[in-house]
Amino acid sequence: MAYNDLRAFIADLEKRGLLKRIKTETDPVLEITEISDRMVKSGGPALYFENVRGYKLPVVTNLFGTLERMKLALGVDDLEQIGKEIMDFIQPPELPVTFMDRLKALPKLAQLASFIPKKVNSGPCKEVVVKDNPSLAGLPVLKCWPEDGGPYITLPLVFTKDPRTGQRNVGMYRMQIYDERTTGMHWHIHKDAAGHCRNQVEKMPVAVALGADPAVIYAATAPLPAGIDEMLFAGFLRKEPVQLVKCETVDLEVPAYAEIILEGYVDPQEKRLEGPFGDHTGYYSLADQYPVFHLTCITSRKDPLYPATIVGRPPMEDAFIGKATERIFLPLLRLLVPELVDMNLPPEGVFHNCVIVSIEKSYPGQAKKVMSALWGFGLMMLAKLIIVVDADVDVQNISEVMWRVFNNIDAKRDVVITEGPLDALDHASPLPHLGAKMGIDATTKWPSEGHLREWPGDVVMSEEVKNLVDGKWREYGF
Repeated sequence: MAYNDLRAFIADLEKRGLLKRIKTETDPVLEITEISDRMVKSGGPALYFENVRGYKLPVVTNLFGTLERMKLALGVDDLEQIGKEIMDFIQPPELPVTFMDRLKALPKLAQLASFIPKKVNSGPCKEVVVKDNPSLAGLPVLKCWPEDGGPYITLPLVFTKDPRTGQRNVGMYRMQIYDERTTGMHWHIHKDAAGHCRNQVEKMPVAVALGADPAVIYAATAPLPAGIDEMLFAGFLRKEPVQLVKCETVDLEVPAYAEIILEGYVDPQEKRLEGPFGDHTGYYSLADQYPVFHLTCITSRKDPLYPATIVGRPPMEDAFIGKATERIFLPLLRLLVPELVDMNLPPEGVFHNCVIVSIEKSYPGQAKKVMSALWGFGLMMLAKLIIVVDADVDVQNISEVMWRVFNNIDAKRDVVITEGPLDALDHASPLPHLGAKMGIDATTKWPSEGHLREWPGDVVMSEEVKNLVDGKWREYGF
């Protein structure tokens, strides 16, 4: 069952003993980050800071900081269930070939239509409307790390429209507070919102939702194919449509049950120095020129909550959001790469620096074909390292993967170096957004791939002896 709003999710977490209320006064400058960092790295609960120094609003962090809470947020017992449901729509078990097959498919199409966002006249996010001299000063925005350029809004859902098509996009881009009316807008050049801005001639309307229901928050982070509305995807996750309400000062719709809405605009011609920021890479991303968001209106609930996420050296809360993405979108990747068995995006690789995949290998050079295919697929283009192993290797077991990599490769034959786009946060590349990538083929090599020596077998015990020892285990005194 879908959570109607963030409060319902928080109430459920508290009921399950997965949320801790902190009544002691805490400082939004560094202190809340240190507490949250310790909690996420120890597998601790979500945090509700009731008494934030200098502010009336409470702060909630670490909402998605375990796989258990991530599953609750998306309403499933198994994250892979969502990917299977997506594939049931894209590739139904029986394709509608005959007229009767098509009739049978109609209920499924009708169900998909039921996820389309629903426009409503008002909602809780309109309980308070401030158009005259709106200010960000009342928001307990966190300064997370000592060398950050300032306080940052870290869990914003940024709504924009393509000026050419009118198509909505929702992304999550950090926002540095400059003053009471302006913030940075850290969208990278590869992101849809940045494309909207490049194609905009006049000031571009922007709305920012803080504190939507968990499925809507996740949808803003999801690497959806071009043309797929994040709010439709959120409706699919929730199994009921997201209710959207029209903004007061810009021509955009936002989640009606959000806690806080910031309305404003970005001038495509205006940029300001943004950063540094202690990022999810575990390093400070460097200061650079980014667009500026200008506030024109704030709407909110009467007693809003302020949600935040902490990023830094992994694992952090985004590790579990990223793991959800890995499991949900694996079936879609198999449409492009049908030999794909499993995938691991380890948190240490911050989800775009390292991709480990296993494949059913059936012809020479297939691992290199897979690398090329993945580098050509959406934001997978940013992967600095792709490791390919055989189907029988557990890609979730980093020790096993590294054993294969360290022992199964000839560097000249099995390592591919190419060049292409890189993430804006990559500090090691010689140029911003561009640099080298490496592919490692750690699969078993065949004579047809130039390996003329006999490939050795794995050292494993016989099943007969394993069964013998299993039967006598207690006799050994264990």
